[in-house]
Amino acid sequence: PELPEHPDYPRILAAFNESTGPLRAKDVCQALDHALLPKNIEGTRAKLKRLVKLGILTEADTGCFARQQ
Repeated sequence: PELPEHPDYPRILAAFNESTGPLRAKDVCQALDHALLPKNIEGTRAKLKRLVKLGILTEADTGCFARQQ
């Protein structure tokens, strides 16, 4: 599927490619070098949920996201 138009999406996928397990929105924020502020974490969580809807990621557990196998 096509990635949405935003520079963070390829960087989010790169974080998952380097990871060995599921990531939380906070972990992805750290990987993107965003300040760990609630607004940044919530924005990242929304992007992760969008990638789940596109079938690129799965939500393994509540708040834990992983690459679709």
